[in-house]
Amino acid sequence: MSNKVKILLAEDDKNLGTILKSYLEAKGYPTTLAPNGKVALEEYNKGDFDFLILDVMMPEMDGFTLAKEIRKVDNKIPILFLTAKSMQNDKLKGFEVGADDYLTKPFSMEELLMRIKAIWKRAQAASNKPEDNIYKFGKFTFDYNHQLLIHDGKEEKLTSKEAELLKLFCDNMNDVLDRTVALNKIWYSDSYFNARSMDVYITKLRKYLKEDPSVQLINVHGKGFKLVVSE
Repeated sequence: MSNKVKILLAEDDKNLGTILKSYLEAKGYPTTLAPNGKVALEEYNKGDFDFLILDVMMPEMDGFTLAKEIRKVDNKIPILFLTAKSMQNDKLKGFEVGADDYLTKPFSMEELLMRIKAIWKRAQAASNKPEDNIYKFGKFTFDYNHQLLIHDGKEEKLTSKEAELLKLFCDNMNDVLDRTVALNKIWYSDSYFNARSMDVYITKLRKYLKEDPSVQLINVHGKGFKLVVSE
């Protein structure tokens, strides 16, 4: 991850904010600390940032409201929410306003860094993909906009969820796609029943992809899945 990635950190806990800023800068990420959402929005409007870390509960303007305001002008900048809450509704609200991930306090600095790297990697992959949402891998062509998977001239019409899931795998090709991230992005909940539903769709995608032995959709134990495409 480039050391030039500039982070805007909005955290009203002065001690935690100072510690996080020092840690991130020690790791090579220039970081601007804002003590509340209102100041953070002002900093965003006058600055040039690549990544946002927003505390949910802040005075003046909370993290959700801040994210909504920023998403009006920028729907691509990665957003990681920090929260002391663990309620499912809060997480769902976060994803609804455009969050890329969620980190519940208390957390380790190492986990924060890993989340930042993973989110940034996904964001870069998404920004580099073709604008027409056509992916080519192995012997397949995947037309996301028309929900078509094409192999040897044969077209397989995918359902909406199959297409959304395959798109996530394509955006993270040869990298692990976290199970919880996939569930929250597509099903908006990582409940047991949604997890079982996703397993059914994974099985369907594997059936389609078996036409090309160089393409495999594998389980990564305890983490998620990976779309592996051999050279």
